[in-house]
Amino acid sequence: MEICRLLLFFAAISPIFRLIHATSGEDDPIYQACVGHCKETGCVGEKCFQHCNFSSGENPIDGPWYLQEPLYQRWKQWDCLSDCRYHCMIAREEGRQKLGLQPIKYHRKWPFQRVYGIQEPVSVAFSVLNLAMQFHGWVSFFILVNYNLPFSPKKKPYYEYTGLWHIYAILSMNSWIWSAVSHSRDVELTEKLDYSSVVAFIGYSLLVAILRAFNVRDEASRVMIAAPIVACVTTHILYLNFYQLDYGLNIKVCVAMTMLQFILWVVWAGFTRHPSRWKLWLVVAGGILSTLVKIYDFPPYMGYVDADALWHAMSIPLTYLWWSFVRDDSQFGTTTLTKKAK
Repeated sequence: MEICRLLLFFAAISPIFRLIHATSGEDDPIYQACVGHCKETGCVGEKCFQHCNFSSGENPIDGPWYLQEPLYQRWKQWDCLSDCRYHCMIAREEGRQKLGLQPIKYHRKWPFQRVYGIQEPVSVAFSVLNLAMQFHGWVSFFILVNYNLPFSPKKKPYYEYTGLWHIYAILSMNSWIWSAVSHSRDVELTEKLDYSSVVAFIGYSLLVAILRAFNVRDEASRVMIAAPIVACVTTHILYLNFYQLDYGLNIKVCVAMTMLQFILWVVWAGFTRHPSRWKLWLVVAGGILSTLVKIYDFPPYMGYVDADALWHAMSIPLTYLWWSFVRDDSQFGTTTLTKKAK
């Protein structure tokens, strides 16, 4: 009897759960009607788009050829449908705000306010700052190792992880470049490039953590350790690009690799009593906090600052502190090896 009552209770509240989960903005009938009207008329309210007056063959329906969509907008793929969706989304969110409703996602994205055609201007700005910080850290490390620290008799740096950090810098800067591009205009191509570069960077970061934590110096051993990691990362990238762009799976994979390398760095720093271990611990603590912020995924404040933008902002000081640790580690390693050489 109790089981029957329980089944009846779940049957009664199941429509409520369907309503709760049906919070995608593209399913909203008012939004759908707005987009449909915009595709027919080229207007949302009093705002009209001249590039909506073209047929599918790029031929003008009403007007000369030079009224076609501007080149810079075509490059960013702000076509008629994209503009219709954007302005209908903004209009619908204004209506929802007046009713006291919270923002919802449209086509998997929060409603952001565009600035000069840039989809997420704050995230773009922070991505560029992260790129600059990575470049600064790499250059400072390069100068330290090649000009301020002694070389071995083989005319190479004593610090045996120099090459690994150079590759790390290149992959990190590549990931921030595509992050800026993707947040500027999120289409399938830019999204795949962004996701792929991030996965490659995080996978390589895990490899560096393993090699440094276990002090692997032999080239053959490095190749044996790198092979399965490279295979897994490559397989995941191919899966995202050519089979399914699974956002949930990608987040799980990235978080798992990130947390694994955090654990490696913390344990290694504690056991080795590295002189700059406090910097490493601060980076790990900040990295965990920023990861939690990113996973929280709240709607953008004032249409500009969301969890992803805050994650980018938190990465800037952490990047500076991280490269400071790398420089300290290179000095520590060089000092240790020069003492052994004597």
